[in-house]
Amino acid sequence: MSASALTPSFPSRLPNVGTTIFTVMSALAAEHKAVNLGQGFPDFGCDPALIDSVSRAMQAGHNQYPPMTGVPALREVVAQKIEALYGKRYDANSEITVAAGATQAILTVILSCVSPGDEVIVLDPCYDSYVPNIELAGGVPVRVPLTPKTFRPDFGKIAAAITPKTRLLLINTPHNPSGTTWTAQEMQQLQDLLAPTNILLLADEVYEHMVFDGERHESASRYPGLAARSYVISSFGKTFHVTGWKVATVAAPAPLTAEFRKVHQFNVFTVNTPMQVGLAEYLKDPAPYLNLPAFYQKKRDLFRAGLEGTRLKLLPSSGTYFQCVDISAVTDASEAEFCQQLVKDLGVAAIPLSAFYGNGFDQQVVRFCYAKKDETLLAALERLRRL
Repeated sequence: MSASALTPSFPSRLPNVGTTIFTVMSALAAEHKAVNLGQGFPDFGCDPALIDSVSRAMQAGHNQYPPMTGVPALREVVAQKIEALYGKRYDANSEITVAAGATQAILTVILSCVSPGDEVIVLDPCYDSYVPNIELAGGVPVRVPLTPKTFRPDFGKIAAAITPKTRLLLINTPHNPSGTTWTAQEMQQLQDLLAPTNILLLADEVYEHMVFDGERHESASRYPGLAARSYVISSFGKTFHVTGWKVATVAAPAPLTAEFRKVHQFNVFTVNTPMQVGLAEYLKDPAPYLNLPAFYQKKRDLFRAGLEGTRLKLLPSSGTYFQCVDISAVTDASEAEFCQQLVKDLGVAAIPLSAFYGNGFDQQVVRFCYAKKDETLLAALERLRRL
């Protein structure tokens, strides 16, 4: 008689993680054939010239492992780009690394510098991978709320959260989910706050080329006191409408990069070659990313203008491709309940901001994504005007 099959059980490394709100809302949107303005990705294609560039790389035989740190030509053009935009020169060989998307880059940063018991400050609401990444490293997440409705940093609360155990602080500008961008004054305040400490900074800047109304992106790279302690993460997927390619970069001082690469080498090792070679060629022309703010501002303005006639109260969207709205004039329901009813009753999917808070804080604000074709946005607006 054969022994019975047994699948061993074990303690979960992430016992509090379940199905994400994005999966739930996307499934609900598909079920009700809704216009999906929930999950943050474009429903339009990228520049054909970028596809051609990657195709040429494949045809030319760039299909084997690249260097662990990334294709040299791509690292060099990224270093030139950062210097041109932000005035900070990173060494392409020792301070720029190509990662398999920003989410992998964030995990690798945290694993490389956070030890068990170290505290890591995150600003709520925040991207959903931050806290699980900290927990996987054995760190202790310390959640500090951004100011409700405005989502501006509260430096008094950040300062109060700092202890001798604080290893790392995560910031995100332009900010997902709120669409808020940090000002030069706020970045200077952050630099002054961290100056007497040994705290590292992870600057999630994946929406760096989506800053509107003539304002500039305040990269941590611009500020010497921040750049010296920062891992600055950027995303080609967000910038060039190719989120499925999962290619990002991490810029950091050489000692921080050396530790990052130790983990990167055994985490993902390297990133697909033809995408890197194609991106290196495509990046020689800065026009696509320099024109991106105008491209998305036009979509933002179209969407905001269409919502003006509804009872949804528009919150500022100074960056990213997200628009948050206050729903308090429309309903007394929770954000999650409103989003579910919106899908079922009007056929439009949104995301409740409470999903981005550790404590589920509900301020009756939901998030729409306007990285969509104009006809998609107009179809959604036609339905939302019934509110």
